[in-house]
Amino acid sequence: MAKKVAVIMGSDSDFPVVKAAVEKLKSFGVPYEVRVMSAHRTPDAAAEFSKNAAANGFGVIIAAAGMAAHLGGVLAAHTTLPVIGIPIKSAALDGMDALLATVQMPPGVPVATVGINAAANAGVLAVQMLALSDPALAQALEKMKQDMAEGVAKKDKALQEQVNSL
Repeated sequence: MAKKVAVIMGSDSDFPVVKAAVEKLKSFGVPYEVRVMSAHRTPDAAAEFSKNAAANGFGVIIAAAGMAAHLGGVLAAHTTLPVIGIPIKSAALDGMDALLATVQMPPGVPVATVGINAAANAGVLAVQMLALSDPALAQALEKMKQDMAEGVAKKDKALQEQVNSL
């Protein structure tokens, strides 16, 4: 059975950003569950979820949080599964607080961190992690890279035509 990806966010208000990760997972056919858990308001639930994630069929956890952004670290502290943090932009410090809280983890408790609001990259990174043991996912990632390269080549050709017509 394919491993699932847990997509955990600190607040449902994070979903408009996090949705891009879910869309990436869905586009690759990766099973996922999306939940709201807070490192500060529901720490026991977050810890319990993380402790049991591997046994419950998860292979990767994505954690999205803004402001203090401790969710990724709390989840990582209770599992050996890879955790990917998505720092969410907030009004106060433009997401820099979330970025630093997510990326600055102590030794032995890493949280792979994507850019501020870069949920699509978190989805792709989760797929890449799962693809290490899933040849079909690895092939799908190769196709995605090929499609991106072809898209850039088409844009370059169109630009060259536009420039040459000046």
